[in-house]
Amino acid sequence: MLRSFLSCAGVLFFLLAGPAWSAGSCERLVATGNPEYPPYLWRNPDNPAQLMGANAELLKRIGRALDIEVDVIYTGSWARAQDEARSGRVDMLAGAFVTQARVEYMDYVHPPFLHTDSVVWVRRGQELFYAGRQDLQGLKGGTLVNNSFGEDFDRYAQQHLSIEAVPSIAQAMRKLLLGRTDYVLYEQYPGTAIAQSLGFAEELDVLQPAISSEGLHFTLSHNSACNTARLRGQLARSLMELRASGVAERVLQDSLALWQSQQVQQDSLLLE
Repeated sequence: MLRSFLSCAGVLFFLLAGPAWSAGSCERLVATGNPEYPPYLWRNPDNPAQLMGANAELLKRIGRALDIEVDVIYTGSWARAQDEARSGRVDMLAGAFVTQARVEYMDYVHPPFLHTDSVVWVRRGQELFYAGRQDLQGLKGGTLVNNSFGEDFDRYAQQHLSIEAVPSIAQAMRKLLLGRTDYVLYEQYPGTAIAQSLGFAEELDVLQPAISSEGLHFTLSHNSACNTARLRGQLARSLMELRASGVAERVLQDSLALWQSQQVQQDSLLLE
């Protein structure tokens, strides 16, 4: 209970403190993102008020290069994180696909720092013919609230598919295994990591081809005082340098290994 209180207090402190900004320069950026997104983002088990993972590490490396302090904090669900960016209570999202709805309240930093495939998850042994998104018509799907799979697929899904959005991807996977939905849509890396942590890895399969492959971008809220053309240019330049050096992919692989090691440690604690 004390740990939960300290976690909430830490989030409240960051949100109330806001960014440090003066005379057109930004000394501190507060970011948030999807907390169910390993190896890209997840809650730090040693400090649940913070998010860790590849996205957080890359953003912090950019911050150090620009002499800007970066805090990547947990603000709640992915839907809540987007609300925090929309309001300007945080400056940035540490990873988002481009959608028409989001560009209305955020600026995207280009280029994307990583790409990720979104796939169809089904129960192992389930008889479901799938060769493309058209084969999902007439079935009941599940995914995360406010999740996107890119503008093109989102538009197709809205017009042709029946997809129930739930607060957590763990809940979506449980409903799938109970037979309450026919499939779940989620990114392949994060879905695999979460399925492993829940003990579902041997009960689920991924269907190919992927429904989409989208770039992950850092974004700046329109309501952030730090959001200036100068900062966006600095972020873009640093991102291009990271991509050219191959750092982004190495950080992703390191984060995947870290996530897996944390799961092993947690399993060991449960067995003690």
